[in-house]
Amino acid sequence: MKENRPILGIPLGDAAGIGPELVAKLAANGFLSEHSCPVIIGDERVLIKGIEIAGASFEYKRITKPEEIGTYVGILLLDTETLDTKDLRLSEVSASNGKEEADNLVRTMDWCMEGYLEGFCFAPLNKAAMKLGGYEYESEHELFADKLGVAHLPHGEMNVLDNLWTSRVTSHIPLSEVSRNITVKRVMDAITLADDTLRRGGFENPRIVIAAINPHGGDSGTCGREEIDILEPAVRLAAENGIRVDGPFPSDTVFLKAFKGDYDAVVTMYHDQGQIAMKLKGFQKGITVAAGQPFAITTPAHGTAYDIAGKGIADTGAFEAAFRLCARMAMSDRENKRK
Repeated sequence: MKENRPILGIPLGDAAGIGPELVAKLAANGFLSEHSCPVIIGDERVLIKGIEIAGASFEYKRITKPEEIGTYVGILLLDTETLDTKDLRLSEVSASNGKEEADNLVRTMDWCMEGYLEGFCFAPLNKAAMKLGGYEYESEHELFADKLGVAHLPHGEMNVLDNLWTSRVTSHIPLSEVSRNITVKRVMDAITLADDTLRRGGFENPRIVIAAINPHGGDSGTCGREEIDILEPAVRLAAENGIRVDGPFPSDTVFLKAFKGDYDAVVTMYHDQGQIAMKLKGFQKGITVAAGQPFAITTPAHGTAYDIAGKGIADTGAFEAAFRLCARMAMSDRENKRK
């Protein structure tokens, strides 16, 4: 273990997407080694395909078991030998690719729990492929929570763009079901999860704001009472617990304040309330954080980009941002364990 660099896994993601290309580019230009002791995880044939697409070149040592991590100063490839690229079709949803990408995530979590890795930044995966491959989870975040034993605790997806974070009280449910799923406890859990995760990301005293659910923040109850009955009590409770939180503010203005720098994080009530604002601001630069997990887990937010897979033109910016954050969170976790 390098004292100033965490040992991070880098699963290659969906072999039919841009993930292997992104990893190859960042391995070749020295970025992965600058910020971590990198362990690429996946089939060597998939990595070689990514290297060819990227037009990259770099040295690495192939290993086949996690006990070999730490035996080489440089880039390691933990070869899972799980996907033969002779049948690989780029830009297509595939059950075999989906199973392989999810199997690799499970292996990576095992190696985190066994102490070989301090966290991981995974290349983009495809949720539909994962489900076709036999993993019947709403998303990878439920897989993480189940595997890492935190399904009963607050957890979920947070998104980061530049220095602004967002989280949400509800996520992948119909809009018609949002209001009935907004409770004081769930809002409080979302605020607390945001505060804890930002602190792991390097914020000493995060400034959090919550978005209202109704137009104009409910107009003093004439356009909905969730703000009065649920959101305001949750904010008061969070403040009493030492969290720096404001709101609720109408969602059509809260992001104006946040993007201006008044806040570090916005807690939204439903999926698109935050996602539309963030993706309009910078779709290609976003990061997804698996909040509430015992290890640092991040990924670029842009997905597998099947439309450009195999062309060698994928931009590494979001992966770089996700990887830096993963390294920072892993180092924070390491320091907290020493205390």
